[in-house]
Amino acid sequence: MEGVTGRRDRKKQETREALTRSALKLVLERGIGGVTVEDISGEADVSSRTFFNYFSSKEEAVLGATPLVRARIADRVAAAPADLPIVETLRLVMRAEVAEVEEGHDLARQRMRICEENPSLLPYLVASGMELEQGLAAAIADRTGIKESDGYPVLVAAVVAATLRATMMRWSGTAGERPLADLLDEAFDLLAGGFAVPD
Repeated sequence: MEGVTGRRDRKKQETREALTRSALKLVLERGIGGVTVEDISGEADVSSRTFFNYFSSKEEAVLGATPLVRARIADRVAAAPADLPIVETLRLVMRAEVAEVEEGHDLARQRMRICEENPSLLPYLVASGMELEQGLAAAIADRTGIKESDGYPVLVAAVVAATLRATMMRWSGTAGERPLADLLDEAFDLLAGGFAVPD
């Protein structure tokens, strides 16, 4: 039997998803400049106050809440088997991330289309990407025991973030003809092989 906490968490997740879907729908129709927080809240049938319990801005509602993703990635890096090399650890973590993207592939494609059609989102995308890289670098530093100031965690995080971004663009450009996880594995094989030119 589902407990009170379980019902509460499920309700929160449903509200978050409703706000995200509403934001994507309206921005696709009107552009980011033609949509307000009040519009998104009304579409999702919640108050603006409720909106701000989940997102800090309409841009975050469209792009996703970076702090949640950052925390999830850090948890996954920490939970990976201790004897797994760092590249394979990060492959495992990113496979879990892209599995969630593929599960909600329609939302992922809508986000990518919105980003292409709304250049004003670029600063938010850059800031979000930097925040995720910083979180990943911190998680890598914790796992390897190498300080971020030594460069290694920051460099690996930047390479992995670029790998994920390139893989997502490749996946979107082929209209999802191949599974995203397969494309990610190909990219990580190149990383693991030291970027040797493929046959």
